[in-house]
Amino acid sequence: MSIHWTLIAGFLYAEIGTILLLLVPFISTKMWNKVFKSRFLRGLESQLIYYFYVLVAILILFFLDAIREMQKYSAEETQQKTVGMSHLDTQMQMHMRLFRAQRNFYIAGFALFLCLVIKRLVGLISANAGLQDAKPDGIDASGDVADMKAELEKAKKEAEAAKKDMNSMKSQSESLAKEYDRLMEEKDKLQLKVNVMGGDKKDD
Repeated sequence: MSIHWTLIAGFLYAEIGTILLLLVPFISTKMWNKVFKSRFLRGLESQLIYYFYVLVAILILFFLDAIREMQKYSAEETQQKTVGMSHLDTQMQMHMRLFRAQRNFYIAGFALFLCLVIKRLVGLISANAGLQDAKPDGIDASGDVADMKAELEKAKKEAEAAKKDMNSMKSQSESLAKEYDRLMEEKDKLQLKVNVMGGDKKDD
């Protein structure tokens, strides 16, 4: 295996180890979030994004190169089978080259895939840790419920007091209306008496 494919294979093994480490159950998402949000990584965040895209581009190039070699050696193998005059050593070399091309294809493909998986896992772990920080714990939640119940009881008492005030005001307005009607009747009676007395004086 050439040096660059050895490096890619080593990177693939490192990716597998990183994914297994991220999936370890006894390391909480809050702990991983602290690691991701550490001062050192936050300082390198912009550079890490740049290196990530450069690494993805390199893996894509090697992946496409492995596909090209696979097609090349597959075509040569098909041509030799069509001719039927190749020696055994030539066939063995051709099979070996095709095998290496297929191996490189899988190495580059899985390395590229796991690179994207790791990026997605880091994003999901950070988002989950943020949701856990935003969610109140059990004590706070029960305290909030108690406060809400107290506010509800207070609102009920205020509503009942307002209802009583409204009923008293209604009864007062009804009594005032009755008193006003009574006064208006008294006024009409007095006015009628005044008119009658005035008519009698004119007759005299």
